[in-house]
Amino acid sequence: MSTGYLVVVLATAVATGAIGAAAAARASFVRGFMTAVGVPDSWLPWLATAKLAGAAGLLVGIAYRPLGVAAAVGLVLYFTGAVAAHLRAHGYTTIAFPATYLGLALASLVLTLA
Repeated sequence: MSTGYLVVVLATAVATGAIGAAAAARASFVRGFMTAVGVPDSWLPWLATAKLAGAAGLLVGIAYRPLGVAAAVGLVLYFTGAVAAHLRAHGYTTIAFPATYLGLALASLVLTLA
């Protein structure tokens, strides 16, 4: 297991866990982004759960690689959807946020598969 792999996976898990916790707490900035791109407020608990599960899966995946792969794939799909929602809503001023998380998830997936 390489240091680069650990750094990227831990950074992805921490960042995704933090935004998942903010979503679970119904933080105003999260709700603002969701409203801006047309995501219903009723989806917030499900989306928060997906982020938190992905973060936990990445952490457990350090010891059990297949779970890490599944979690990374799930996060890539999740944040691809988030980027698509921002593009659909012309949310270009805030697209950097989901794009950053997507980049972290992709890096985690590539390094988990390596």
